[in-house]
Amino acid sequence: MGVVRERGRRVPTASGKARAWHRDVLAGVILGLGLALVRPCALPAEPFLRLRSDPLRATSSHVARQSALDSIPFDKLDPDARAKVASVLSDVGFFRRMPIRVVQCDPDLYLFLVEHPDVVVNIWEVMGVTQMAIEQTGPVTFHVTDTAGTRGSVQYLYSDHETHLIYTEGAYDGPLFTRQVKGRGLMVLKTGYVREPDGRYYITSRLDAFMRVENVGVELLTKTFSPLVGKVADLNFTQTAGFLGSLSQTAEVNPGGVERLAVKLSKVQPEYRQELAQLAQQVAEKAAQLAEHDATHPPLVASQPPDDRVQGSGFRVQGSPVQR
Repeated sequence: MGVVRERGRRVPTASGKARAWHRDVLAGVILGLGLALVRPCALPAEPFLRLRSDPLRATSSHVARQSALDSIPFDKLDPDARAKVASVLSDVGFFRRMPIRVVQCDPDLYLFLVEHPDVVVNIWEVMGVTQMAIEQTGPVTFHVTDTAGTRGSVQYLYSDHETHLIYTEGAYDGPLFTRQVKGRGLMVLKTGYVREPDGRYYITSRLDAFMRVENVGVELLTKTFSPLVGKVADLNFTQTAGFLGSLSQTAEVNPGGVERLAVKLSKVQPEYRQELAQLAQQVAEKAAQLAEHDATHPPLVASQPPDDRVQGSGFRVQGSPVQR
């Protein structure tokens, strides 16, 4: 796995990625999870020390599953949230730990996008690369639809700068099945932040997904759809993480373009359109300060690339860039 480096690139335009995102949406709705596309995750180094397999690759192993369960902040959940978690974990039909991703990204912008999937999806709609729509219905809840026959809801049960616990309910009515398929999903997003000596942040993210599916036979689910959904979910998560990094790096060099993009987000509440524009300006200001510092303080020793550090059994988290 390499670090995504796209300094100066524009936000991706409609292209081959559109097909990947369409596949991602379809696979997600099959299992009632139709939203795994937007939320990268958070992880401390400790779980990696227990993994015997390569922690950077996707897996559905028992060890990874237990690690994901251990990372759920049960003690910080209210009774309603714990009941929703239990409703998924009591009958898990599918588990997947997505491949770990590392991107260069501003941490404040990253957290904003993670916690506002409607912003990300509306950007994709403007770009013409998705048929999904997400509407915010409450402080931590969203409604989801797409043209493939999916509808559902998303609720953030717990959020801080390192952990996001997301619960989804969905239903699929389409040509793939003779009757409606319903599902519930639970996603654990873990995020680690590394600040390099040059002041730039690299964000390491991991997504664990548990799904409970109704009206689909266990054999059909495990033998037919699990391999497909797993691969598509991996691709989706990888591309989404890369998109967040690309948007952040676009804001560094073209904050005005991101501000103009924010104005076009007709399905996002006005205060969040404004916040996106403000964050883009802040990202550009930080980048300008770093460039000025680099010009007057050239490095004496080249820093070790983040991807080299991650290749071991764990990774180092340096500080918490956002206070909650």
